[in-house]
Amino acid sequence: MDFKVILATFAAVLVAELADKTQLVGIGMASKTLKPVSVFVGSVVAYAIITGVSVFVGAVIGKYLNPIYLRYGGAILFIVLGVLMFFDRL
Repeated sequence: MDFKVILATFAAVLVAELADKTQLVGIGMASKTLKPVSVFVGSVVAYAIITGVSVFVGAVIGKYLNPIYLRYGGAILFIVLGVLMFFDRL
C-alpha cells in the first residue's frame, strides 16, 4: 500500500466533497426520517459502490488513455455543462 497515494486521495476527496449536493441529501434525509444511523449506512454503502465503480473505470481507462487527455476532457466537459446550466439549457 502506498500511504502517500492514500493520503493524497483522502485529501482530494475530502476537499471535493465538502458542502456538495451529497451532503445536502444526507441532511435532508436525516431530518425527514429522523433515522440518522440508517441514512449514514445507506450513504456509506452507496458511496462505497460508486467509488468502487469509478476506481475500476479509472484503472481500465488509464491503461488505454493518456491521463492528460482525461484531465483536459474532464475540464472541457465541466465547462460545457456549466455554460449549458448558465443558459438554462440543462
